[in-house]
Amino acid sequence: MQSQFKYKLAFIAQKKMTIRFIFLSFIIFHAASAFAENPPPKATWYRYYDSKGVANISTNVTPNHIRHGYEALDQNMRVIKRNRAFNSELDIKQAPLRAAHAQKQAADLKLKKAYGSSQVAITKRNDLLVSIKKQIAFQQDQLKQLQTDRIYFKRQQIEHLRKAEALPSSLKNNLENNQKNIEAKKEMIQSLQIHYRNTQAEYDNIIARLKAIE
Repeated sequence: MQSQFKYKLAFIAQKKMTIRFIFLSFIIFHAASAFAENPPPKATWYRYYDSKGVANISTNVTPNHIRHGYEALDQNMRVIKRNRAFNSELDIKQAPLRAAHAQKQAADLKLKKAYGSSQVAITKRNDLLVSIKKQIAFQQDQLKQLQTDRIYFKRQQIEHLRKAEALPSSLKNNLENNQKNIEAKKEMIQSLQIHYRNTQAEYDNIIARLKAIE
C-alpha cells in the first residue's frame, strides 16, 4: 500500500510539471507570435525645432537635427524616440573620459588576447617567479664562494704582513678582483630581487584585471 501511495504521488508531481511546461511553452509562443505580428514601429520621419520654434521634418537625420535635438516619428507622425541636442561643451569635457575608457578597453582586450584567462596568467607568473628565485639562489651561491675565497686571500695577506714580506702581485690582483666580483654579485642579487618584486606586482595587477573582465 505504501509503495502504491508513493507511486501515485510521483505520478501526480510529474503530471503537474508537464502541465506547467505546456503552459510556459504556450506563453512563450504567444509572445513570439504577438511580436512577429506587431513588430516595433520604425522611424519614417525626423523632426527638430529651430531657434524660432519652427518644426523641420525630413526623412533623414541632418546636422541641424543633431544640433537642435530631434524626434524620431513613425509613418503616422507619432513620436518613437527623442534625442537630445548635441552639446559641444559637454562633448569636449567628456572627451578625456571617453579616451581613457577606450584606452582601458584596448588594454583589457590586449590582456585577454595575451593570456586568455586569469588562471593562465597565474601559471605564467608562478613560472617566472620560480625562474627568478633559481637565478637569485645561483648568484647567492657564487657570492658565498667569493667570500670564502676572500677569507683565504686575506689569510695569505696577514701571513705576509706578519713576516714583514711584500705582498706578491698575484695576491694583490686576487684581492682586488675578488672584491670587485663580490660587489658585482651583490648588485646582481639586488637587481634580481627587485625584478622579482616588480614581476610579482605586475602580474598581480594583470590577474586582478583579468578576473574583473571575465
